[in-house]
Amino acid sequence: MNIYQFKITLSGASPKIWRIIEVPESYSFWDLHVAIQDSMGWLDYHLHEFVPETNSGKETKSIGVPDGPGDESISPGWEVNITEVFDRVGEVIIYSYDFGDGWHHSIELLKVFTAENELFYPKCIDGERACPPEDCGGTPGYQRLLEVLSSPEGADYSDMVEWLKGHEKNYHPYKPEYFDPSNVEFQNPEARWELAFSNATRH
Repeated sequence: MNIYQFKITLSGASPKIWRIIEVPESYSFWDLHVAIQDSMGWLDYHLHEFVPETNSGKETKSIGVPDGPGDESISPGWEVNITEVFDRVGEVIIYSYDFGDGWHHSIELLKVFTAENELFYPKCIDGERACPPEDCGGTPGYQRLLEVLSSPEGADYSDMVEWLKGHEKNYHPYKPEYFDPSNVEFQNPEARWELAFSNATRH
């Protein structure tokens, strides 16, 4: 079995927020989506899509979640294997999450290698900095959050802390510089699909 190693970089964040993950070649784009969510630290509250490069003979439509059975503008992620798009090392596509906040990530294929028998995949092997809190307002809201938290004496500090505490995940205390790849827990993509589309039929 081959393993695909990807670098995921969140666009617009400063300092940079990134992860390196390794997934089996059997993965669909839905499976990759779940691995990205889990490694980055997103909560999968919102819609997403992958935007491949436009190359002749390859998948060119966006890949994600169609808006109903008749929507042919986007390919269902669970029906497209990652090998259909990532056919060369160095290939980069865009992964967008939460169309309101507008989080965009570059997904780069770093290498393809043979799986080691004693290891389990997917894996997160490296990365830097914590994921922004869900619904913080995109890149501008995230930068504002960092500014407020850096000044405990500021007028907005207590309100920001209360917002972080009151979030469903409870992000307080938020440590933007902290990330440990060994703490990443990957969920089963099939179980996530069943949870999201419990009344649908997967092909």
